[in-house]
Amino acid sequence: PSFGFLFDIDGVLVRGKTPIPAAKTAFQKLVNSQGQFLVPVVFVTNAGNCLPQKKADQLSHLLGVPISQDQVMMSHSPLRMLKRYHEKCVLVSGQGPLLDIAQDLGFCQPITIETLREKHPLLDVVDHDRRPYDLVTVVLFGEPVRWETNLQLIIDVLLTSGYPGNPYQHENYPHIPVLACNMDLMWVTEAQSPRFGHGTFMVCLENIYKKITGKDLKYEALMGKPSKLTYQYAEYLIRAQAAERQWKQPIQTLYAVGDNLMTDVYGANLYWENELASAAAAHCKSVLVCTGVYNPHTEVPSDTRESVTQTVFHGHRDFRFDPGLVEPDHIVPDVNAAVDLVFQLENFAP
Repeated sequence: PSFGFLFDIDGVLVRGKTPIPAAKTAFQKLVNSQGQFLVPVVFVTNAGNCLPQKKADQLSHLLGVPISQDQVMMSHSPLRMLKRYHEKCVLVSGQGPLLDIAQDLGFCQPITIETLREKHPLLDVVDHDRRPYDLVTVVLFGEPVRWETNLQLIIDVLLTSGYPGNPYQHENYPHIPVLACNMDLMWVTEAQSPRFGHGTFMVCLENIYKKITGKDLKYEALMGKPSKLTYQYAEYLIRAQAAERQWKQPIQTLYAVGDNLMTDVYGANLYWENELASAAAAHCKSVLVCTGVYNPHTEVPSDTRESVTQTVFHGHRDFRFDPGLVEPDHIVPDVNAAVDLVFQLENFAP
């Protein structure tokens, strides 16, 4: 194969905990009789509250095909590449087994908000044998449970350069590094209306910081769709799969299959818009399905010049809105139709 698939999960393969019927049919076409994939496949999700192995096990069960953790990309997976932060003492915010996730990514000294809360205000900063807290990095994995506590303590850490027992020092700018995963403003579950996502938490943090200091909160890196870093890492995983299977044909095209214009389509288009020098694939094509967030009757105005006024941009503040970036290459009913379309476009007969 000279192409690979990047599959979103929620709204494409499952809705909440319920599999979308077309998904099992699609994946029977993607594996041989031994259960081996016929083309490179990576699952790219903005979820970040579990380890990749757990997500791989869930997908294997739901889809009826064996999936390895090397095929699963969580919103936080690109943190593996940011090795310059791995030795530092980092404060992690989110849900799930945060310490396990952080250590799996390579962080040697993660501290949770809960630990910080328990030790605040002394926080062992008087023990000079320990690594000084001015090396702290803040890592936002996903939306936490107690927003007010997380917002308060993260602001404390940012305004004291990692010494939250000390008075605020506004002159410490730029602040210590902040890495953020998953910028989704809202997400869809079984509920009738979207729920707040981690992007909403980030909006709160950014505005509180600016209200107090008059300055913008800055991020060292933003991860999760639609960030370029995410697609860069996904492409790396696709190429690693092809190399492991000893497929000689170079990967020319990536097909990003998703249900959300503002993440899946925007991200795929943004990644290839400037023809990144680091990107080796010739094309990245977006395939939009109609089983999740996307509503084919309301989302895209017939005149794309009106997109700015008719479509509220739910993307992160650091991403610009361009109507062309939310135009999918293909729109299909479901993921099974997406696989059929790609096989047809690639003239691929398993």
